[in-house]
Amino acid sequence: MNVNAIREQFPILHQEINGHSLVYLDSAATSQKPRSVIDAVKRYYEWDNANVHRGVHTLGSRATEGYEAARAKVAAFLNASSEEEIVFTRGTTAAINLVASSYARSVCGEGDEIVITPMEHHSNLIPWQQAAKATGATLKYIPLQPDGTISLADVEATVTSRTKVVSMTYASNVLGVINPVKEVAAIAHRNGAVMVVDGAQSTPHLKVDVQDLDCDFYAFSAHKMCGPTGIGALYGKKAILSRMEPIEYGGEMIDFVELYESTWKDVPTRFEGGTPIIAGAIGLAAAIDFLEEIGLDHIHHHEQKLAAYAYEQLSAIDGITIYGPKEGRVGLVTFNLDDVHPHDVATALDSEGIAVRAGHHCCQPLMRWLNVSSTARASFYLYNTEEEIDRLAASLQRTKEFFGHAIG
Repeated sequence: MNVNAIREQFPILHQEINGHSLVYLDSAATSQKPRSVIDAVKRYYEWDNANVHRGVHTLGSRATEGYEAARAKVAAFLNASSEEEIVFTRGTTAAINLVASSYARSVCGEGDEIVITPMEHHSNLIPWQQAAKATGATLKYIPLQPDGTISLADVEATVTSRTKVVSMTYASNVLGVINPVKEVAAIAHRNGAVMVVDGAQSTPHLKVDVQDLDCDFYAFSAHKMCGPTGIGALYGKKAILSRMEPIEYGGEMIDFVELYESTWKDVPTRFEGGTPIIAGAIGLAAAIDFLEEIGLDHIHHHEQKLAAYAYEQLSAIDGITIYGPKEGRVGLVTFNLDDVHPHDVATALDSEGIAVRAGHHCCQPLMRWLNVSSTARASFYLYNTEEEIDRLAASLQRTKEFFGHAIG
């Protein structure tokens, strides 16, 4: 994998920030976009811009072909058994909300259970809180081990015959943990529950096979995997999707409309009311092409090397605490520098052209579990290098010394 050649395909990386060459270490929040994705979206707007599934004119036909070709590409990328199992959404958040609002609220009742973990992003926590409140179900949490991982024994102890839904992130956006979602899905199914996977942090980095995982739903966002913002997808087993009611109503998702009653089209169209995110879907397809040309296995291997190197370099700095397990993590390192607020750390790094995330990372319950209010996070992708991690470590050392002198 030629990282220098890959970097040349990302125009945004070739700039200076505060007089320093940019080091972008915030891909867990959003990845940068290669020229091929930018060009695909631009080409659609310049040549094919029209609404889909409506007009019979040439532009409408081309737009529809591009949009549905993107659905087919997503299905193949996830190894779904059918294109009908792919619903385009605004992203992971919208996809999980669809499952929580349509599926969970239809199957859960008083005394039933919804099971998640304390490491979940708010997008995979608040929808289940609301579903539990609306149905009378109990929201339960699988406990975390001291290093932030989960044990299958704890999953077995938490999931019961009353459990209707188990939902879990495949990879934590704070701890870097890669969860055993395939094994958890098997436990969920043995208890009659469905398995929902938050794939926001896994899809850009790991080769995903939803049939092998045997999950019932899988959600992800394009913008974290070199695609455009505002577009993502929900995979759902067709047998389950077909029993679900839409939660948004309007044009195109209908079959017949009478004055007082309406019927819905088959899946996935019933969940895509109104004009869809056409350019976003086409950009997502281009992002998949880009990633598959490089190879997800190569990307994962590169990121694991970067994560291990970053863990080693940052651990050598006195006063740094790194959260999450040392081994088996996706490409990110979340940390705190003693006596320096994460926002001050991020500001100091930005002054040297290094972009990291600081805050609670939309994981406030996890922050409380870690006994901190916030952390800093450096996250890596296919375009990052060990030299950039060296710059991060050197800048953190200077930051520590500066604030140490200021405090002293």
